[in-house]
Amino acid sequence: MSRNALILVEGQARGNGIRYIQAARRLGFHPITLSVDPTQYEYLAAERSEAIRVDTTNLDTLIRECSRLRETNDIAGITGFSGIDESVYATVGKLCRHFDLPGPNPELIERCCDKFSQRQLLAEAGVPIPAYRMALNVAEVESSVAEIGFPVIVKPAIGSGSIGVRLCRNADELADHTTYLLGGKHIWPSPPRILVEEFARGPFYSVEIMGNEVIGIVAVDFGPPPHFVFRETTFPAPLAEDDHDRIVDVSLRCLQALGLNWGPTNIELRLTNHGPVVIEVNPRLAGALEPELVQLASGVDLVTEHIKLVVGEEWDLRRRHLQTAAARFLVADCDGTLDWIDGGSQAIAVPGVAEIKLYVEPNAPIFRKGDFRDWMGHVVAVSPSLAQTEAILQLAVDLIDWSITPLSGEQERSAAPRLPPTER
Repeated sequence: MSRNALILVEGQARGNGIRYIQAARRLGFHPITLSVDPTQYEYLAAERSEAIRVDTTNLDTLIRECSRLRETNDIAGITGFSGIDESVYATVGKLCRHFDLPGPNPELIERCCDKFSQRQLLAEAGVPIPAYRMALNVAEVESSVAEIGFPVIVKPAIGSGSIGVRLCRNADELADHTTYLLGGKHIWPSPPRILVEEFARGPFYSVEIMGNEVIGIVAVDFGPPPHFVFRETTFPAPLAEDDHDRIVDVSLRCLQALGLNWGPTNIELRLTNHGPVVIEVNPRLAGALEPELVQLASGVDLVTEHIKLVVGEEWDLRRRHLQTAAARFLVADCDGTLDWIDGGSQAIAVPGVAEIKLYVEPNAPIFRKGDFRDWMGHVVAVSPSLAQTEAILQLAVDLIDWSITPLSGEQERSAAPRLPPTER
């Protein structure tokens, strides 16, 4: 008897994979994960979920594997599960097109993944974005900054998870980061192309969209500059009604400018003194626990509703209730070796704490990189009000503690080739 299977193509280890597996099963589907290395996803063994080792970077190989699976399974749909890397959805779109299944437009996804091309399209449509330039070498980076003026954001034109993204406030910081990006330490998926942007000032928000419908807006707080490591996310964002409406309006204009109207989209922006300014449009679900916060606070399960769309069923995006949910990410304050981390069992017992996860174990090396890989764990809380949720979150976080033995001078020197000097 053939199974009704949902194919999940890997995108990133710390994504929404386990939520897709659990949601697929609740909907009556048999999830099958395709991965270069399934062992990197610990939840696959815990969930006893089927996984197949395959080169997910090779479209022809994926087509052959899906064709083989179709001999013994009814493939109801194909999707990705990344919460950080949107490029997987371009591959998914091509697979869906080959097998005549519902899916995103791969050309639109690929165009959106190129941050320079994305900004050109947004600018042509009159969507407010920071001033920007493309640079291919040190001289072009410097001339771009001369035109825009400090401070600037310097980052790869193609990338995700804030990897390689830095605020440069002066010539020394610019030289350090440019050397890192072009000096062989940053891994480029294609020939190096650097985006230099004006630094837009104002609160940061993440807009969650399904199809053409704005589900809600998440407030985001970062750790200290010059990096942009998410420290806390809150849903719904505490916004005045007119600010909320302006953000929604700009977000819908982004969809129209980029041709995105199928499946999930995540839009990141800042609310400046002149109104919303779009930082980035990601054709995927957000990755910093936003889907979980939306479900806790409103009852809308974005993962489940996405799967319904993927398999051709009608989704339901109606809110069931309205609370406030927030997540705090745990980040080390130094590099070294983790001696111990404790307090999770006490913190999870705090009323209102919905989830605690620790990503590291004792004796693990801690090397901060200035992006999402710095997260050592997270705490999620929910309650009827923002003030109460913040209090619960703080109480729980205060119960979690750890000890890190800092690197010695010799260890720092030996670690230097693996870490850019501006990120230590």
